[in-house]
Amino acid sequence: MTRGLRGTSRANLNGPAKPRADEGKPVKTIKPKESPAGRWVSYRSEIKVLDCTIRDGGLMNDHRFDDEFVKAVYTACVEAGIDYMELGYKASRKIFAPTDFGPWKFCTEDDLRRIVGDNDTSLKLAVMADAERTDYHQDILPRDQSVIDMVRVATYINQIPAAIDMLKDAHDKGYETTVNLMAVSAVQERELDQGLELLATSEAEAIYIVDSFGALYSEQIHYLARKYLHYAKAAGKQVGIHAHNNLQLAYSNTIEAIILGANYLDATLAGLGRGAGNCQMELLLGFLHNPKFRLRPVLQCVQQYVEPMRAKLGWGFDIPYMMTGLLNRHPRSAIKFNAGKDRGNFVKFYDAIIDEA
Repeated sequence: MTRGLRGTSRANLNGPAKPRADEGKPVKTIKPKESPAGRWVSYRSEIKVLDCTIRDGGLMNDHRFDDEFVKAVYTACVEAGIDYMELGYKASRKIFAPTDFGPWKFCTEDDLRRIVGDNDTSLKLAVMADAERTDYHQDILPRDQSVIDMVRVATYINQIPAAIDMLKDAHDKGYETTVNLMAVSAVQERELDQGLELLATSEAEAIYIVDSFGALYSEQIHYLARKYLHYAKAAGKQVGIHAHNNLQLAYSNTIEAIILGANYLDATLAGLGRGAGNCQMELLLGFLHNPKFRLRPVLQCVQQYVEPMRAKLGWGFDIPYMMTGLLNRHPRSAIKFNAGKDRGNFVKFYDAIIDEA
């Protein structure tokens, strides 16, 4: 029987093959080196997804979501298999007048239990506590007196010592703890290294990359994720990602962080969040492939409760938000502009913001 050249071995061309020295020995199987990048097409069981629709979205309506809406998001999170739901802030009532905000600015135990009861579900509940804006010694109860499972401390680089004390207080009370280092796109390299070194010694279980201004590109997320992981892994901590969508990169930047090894992921239903919004939960769950997550309950809630609020709240990608992202600025000026009579006059906003620069 003749065989074509592609089916002919070198042994057939050059005469009988000589016995190999290792013939008869077991063949070694080379196992590919495992890495986060090599596993992203499947799923990582250690990944935790946190919904922050009520907390971040509350920045668009002074935290005045009614109980029906909050309950709907809670139910969707439970049914979708999401790991954590953030219900709002633990803000100081000495600094923020309760008459100026809705209940999710303060998240009292009575308000929380009105929605979740004893939370006899697999969903864990979280609140955010801003450094220097929370009366945490009094307002954050011992864990065994609360339905809250996790306290997320938010801090700017100059507030880290206060944040570390807050993390210790929450940890000592029995809570899971994470820390959001905000506005990282505006932090100098040396300060960031010093800050991460300090946070690595804290009680935080995860340190979050927070693109507060929605200004970061994938290359910057890549660089920051490696830096955060360098400090976090040595201290036995995880890295998280909280992205904003000013440049339409919240989802892709979250994926970039996942591939590099971030395991704590923030997202919101339909991207509902301050200004341009956040990484969309429905996109993230579709990407993760983990069979424990179910997309339909999220879509049902988005359809019935979230999207009908878009016209009134006005979150999502928008030219003014894009401009603040490009300039690496807080979106407050864009939020104010969009609430005024000149909404839609993009050139006027562009000229004003460039003059300020």
